[in-house]
Amino acid sequence: MKIEIHDLPKDKLEVALDEADYRVLPMVLYHMTGDRKWLEEPFRPARDVRLIADETAGLSEEARAELRRAAVEILSRPGLEPAVRDPGDEVMVEMMNTCLGERIPPEYAPMMREQVGLASQHNGWRRPQETTPVDERPVLIVGAGASGIALGSRLKDLGVPFRIVERNDRVGGTWYENIYPGCGVDTPNHAYSFSNARPYRWHRYFSTRDQLHDYLERSVDEFGLNDRISFRTEVVKGEWDEGGRFWRVELRRADGSIEAVETKALVSAIGQLSLPTLPEIKGLDSFRGPLFHTAEWPEGLDLKGKRVAVIGTGASSMQVVPSIVDEVAELHVYQRSAQWARPIPRYHDPIGEGAQWLLENVPFYAAWFRLTMLWRYGDGLLPTLRKDPDWEHPERSLNRANERHRQEMAAHIEKELEDRPDLIEKCMPTYPPYGKRILLDNGWYQAIKKPNVELITDRVERIAENGVVTEDGRLREVDVVIMATGFKVSLMAARLNLTGAGGRKLEEDWADDDPRAYLGITVPHFPNLFVMQGPNTGLGHGGSAIFQAECQANYIAEALKTMMEKDIEALEPTEQAQEDWCARVDAEHEQMIWTHPGMTTYYRNKAGRVYSVTPFRLVDYWHWTRDIDLSKYRIEPAGDAASAA
Repeated sequence: MKIEIHDLPKDKLEVALDEADYRVLPMVLYHMTGDRKWLEEPFRPARDVRLIADETAGLSEEARAELRRAAVEILSRPGLEPAVRDPGDEVMVEMMNTCLGERIPPEYAPMMREQVGLASQHNGWRRPQETTPVDERPVLIVGAGASGIALGSRLKDLGVPFRIVERNDRVGGTWYENIYPGCGVDTPNHAYSFSNARPYRWHRYFSTRDQLHDYLERSVDEFGLNDRISFRTEVVKGEWDEGGRFWRVELRRADGSIEAVETKALVSAIGQLSLPTLPEIKGLDSFRGPLFHTAEWPEGLDLKGKRVAVIGTGASSMQVVPSIVDEVAELHVYQRSAQWARPIPRYHDPIGEGAQWLLENVPFYAAWFRLTMLWRYGDGLLPTLRKDPDWEHPERSLNRANERHRQEMAAHIEKELEDRPDLIEKCMPTYPPYGKRILLDNGWYQAIKKPNVELITDRVERIAENGVVTEDGRLREVDVVIMATGFKVSLMAARLNLTGAGGRKLEEDWADDDPRAYLGITVPHFPNLFVMQGPNTGLGHGGSAIFQAECQANYIAEALKTMMEKDIEALEPTEQAQEDWCARVDAEHEQMIWTHPGMTTYYRNKAGRVYSVTPFRLVDYWHWTRDIDLSKYRIEPAGDAASAA
């Protein structure tokens, strides 16, 4: 995050401070003055576990008045420069403890200093670079979503040649492709954003798809990536050339022509949630009206007065249903299993003009506001998702904290549906909360109890030409069928038709929904291949996919730098390194909620192995991806084989 210092008009500052966050303001004053009194009583905020916290931070009216007075007097001084730009790790821990009202482990300090723009943890070149193999065969990044943008930005800063290919005609990935009503993010915007970008004017704490796509397009402009992207271009296949030690990749352009390219390093930035999946239901092709997946929503679709079926009650369904319920004549929602949904007060709240002005103008304000969001939606939940072997109710929860969360969410369901006991029975899950992707209640329960809605728990038997037939033989006639049925998560980079060393096929190595990669990034027998948002890097406990993308972008950049500096032509993780990593992942998951037997989830395969999400803390992954450990890799140095190719 870029922190700019400039003179602030006193009159605007006085007005904007009426909407100040008093967790953030003491941190700003410490940066600007270096006076430690702003980190002490009576200015120490109270702990608040809500995602959107109370801006008064539990401070007295007198303390808030003193903070406002000091902020106006100090921040409006002409030519003011901060006394403390980067507090360093030790003071950063103290500041975080004060801001958040709790003790923060010291290992978070370097990560947070980077994430909020106080310090860069990136390494520069260790020796000057003249010409490298990458100059002749630039890095090829597949996908111009958030991951491709993160890596492109990092490589451009290093001066490493690269090209991005994107199958769509605009950037954005999932935030370009998904246009269904209600589509939005379930991570607070100020955490779901790039750490090295300028602050962006988010309209709400949780923004809609349109703003997210606009943010990604603006980020591409800011990072200067537009001329590096080839649109409407997709990978046909990629093959590793063992003699030349590079990848041969066939690309299909928009006109159908094939372009052959050679790249020293191939990066999959297509993620896990980019290929829609349709369940094996009979008669999908027989329906006479519109039938489509939420990720393929037809532009200009008019649902007014229509009878609509929505199959599925996952994340996209919970966004679609409240958005269309008042428009359609009838809405039939087909549920395979009940879902836990977390109530989020202020989910739809706009961010006021005063708060926006502070975020855009006051030095360090946006940085610390971002930190509060990163922390509250970060690792705090993870310890509560660990199994307690002595817990007396393992069938419904994991431990005392998880049971408290279950009771709170169950009480929310009962309150929302108190006048519909039939729906309470259908909507109350029997498995522990957070066992599946946690969902946010943005009006779901109020929507499904409206008179034009029916929640159906009978299994869908088939699709008829005029409606949906359930296993009891009942036909419900509809005009439109919406499939809210998720994505083919396990394919990831295997979709790219890649052949590695010795003729190995990635789709075969990752068969049976069991993708594996060292650190979720590199794969044995596939030299110079890097995967972003790969196996066991998804987030089931919180955090931001953009944070993960930045960790992986850093690791890939460090790998490429190391290859160039040490004259390495090719590297791939050893089989032992991957086996040890996966064994560590599996052992950790055995202690976590996602291996609970009382549910099914797309996080794990039929054999019960969790392959999608990580069991580890965000801060651990951040540290593990700071640099590359060459002892985990098989290395091919530059030599005769490469020069003869």
